[in-house]
Amino acid sequence: MQLKDILYKTAIEAVKGPTDIKVGKVEFDSRLVGQDDVFVAIKGTLSDGHEYIEKALAQGAKAIVCEDLPENAHAGVTYVQVANSAAALAFMATNYYGNPSHNLKLVGVTGTNGKTTIATLLYQLFKSAGYKTGLLSTVKIMVGDTEHKATHTTPDSLTINRYLHQMTEEGVEYCFMEVSSHGIHQSRTEGLLFAGGIFTNLSHDHLDYHKTFAEYRDVKKTFFDQLPKDAFALVNVDDKNGLVMLQNTKAKKLTYALKTYADYKAQILENQLSGLLLKINEQEVWVKLIGTFNAYNLLAIYAAAVNLGLEKQEVLTLMSSLESVSGRFQFIVSDTNITAIVDYAHTPDALENVLKTIENIRTRNEKLITVVGCGGDRDKTKRPLMAHIASSMSDQAIFTSDNPRNEVPEDIIADMEQGVEPQNYKKTVAVVDRRQAIKIACQLALPNDIILIAGKGHETYQETKGERTHFDDMETVKEILAQLNK
Repeated sequence: MQLKDILYKTAIEAVKGPTDIKVGKVEFDSRLVGQDDVFVAIKGTLSDGHEYIEKALAQGAKAIVCEDLPENAHAGVTYVQVANSAAALAFMATNYYGNPSHNLKLVGVTGTNGKTTIATLLYQLFKSAGYKTGLLSTVKIMVGDTEHKATHTTPDSLTINRYLHQMTEEGVEYCFMEVSSHGIHQSRTEGLLFAGGIFTNLSHDHLDYHKTFAEYRDVKKTFFDQLPKDAFALVNVDDKNGLVMLQNTKAKKLTYALKTYADYKAQILENQLSGLLLKINEQEVWVKLIGTFNAYNLLAIYAAAVNLGLEKQEVLTLMSSLESVSGRFQFIVSDTNITAIVDYAHTPDALENVLKTIENIRTRNEKLITVVGCGGDRDKTKRPLMAHIASSMSDQAIFTSDNPRNEVPEDIIADMEQGVEPQNYKKTVAVVDRRQAIKIACQLALPNDIILIAGKGHETYQETKGERTHFDDMETVKEILAQLNK
């Protein structure tokens, strides 16, 4: 492609050299640059791509896109100065891959909790309806029936557009995508054409990155601000931030709720371990998912599917066969009738929602044992909140490691313990090794008791000091319960 075509819609401040030149691929990782490629220097949170311009040139880069022009320009190289390299990369990625989001219906799901469940279940539902469907989620990426490994909630803009291009090549008609606050803030979704946006809720998370809750909220809001007028903006108005998301959007405004007046309203008629009986806009439907938080997720799915053109009765029928998403309130019942639940809940709000769900389906004649930890190198302010919720809403709370990353696990647990109230001290214990913590929970459990293992959900690894070792909560608890049953 010609460089000038790849640069279409980027905010250019200055150019040194010709743009009517043929170039190779677009890269922002200098290690991947080849002959005649374009290197985009991005100022990241950990490193600055401007420091790798010389390396990119040594590997054959023909053009450099950057925010700060180098003092020493190389002959035969075109330098393009832009206002924001990350935003420029996003537009360049869409141009390079032929604007694939224009060739399918792309729906973005944002909010603190529920993104993965809504995106994944919409993928399942549309696939069941006979459409070729795509998914970009925390758990996995699906191009039709082909699964690819996911590394981020919202991948970089080159990766997003590469997968969207693959989807259009395979005739995919709908794609459902998780849109994280990091992804929005880092311009990864710039240049994409969305057919719809869904807002789930907003609670305490990522304040290590965004610094204030207001900034976190406002970043989410920019996603809706940028939706086109022929798209839909669907928001949960039981969350007070829902209406904030709609303030400046040009898109069709739609609301959903369980408690307040909304365009799409649901009522929980039955809530038990086998599923939910919901009344959605006066129509009843039985679903296999559990809990109030899933009632919200399912209501969003119903509203989105109807607004994407599916017939209401067909949507309800398809919803009744939807299966739980990996690591989202997945449960097993052992031979001795101990129920073990694995859930990704890693924010105070999500943990409270899961514990409330368990509270609603238990008889109080059994113990509830919660195993929970907090991630290292992440928002420290939520640690005492998580421990407070776990210790006050469980009969026994075991604090353990999540992904310690570069922090000392004992220090993370000490931060958590600050949130435990004196009357709950005796209900808590710290066990640093996660496997050992799960084993102790299983040993403490009697028939009919419930064990909740929270925080990691679908993850199949534990990250410590830059190394990932295999660890799967569901696999671990199954194995331990089976051993104890012998």
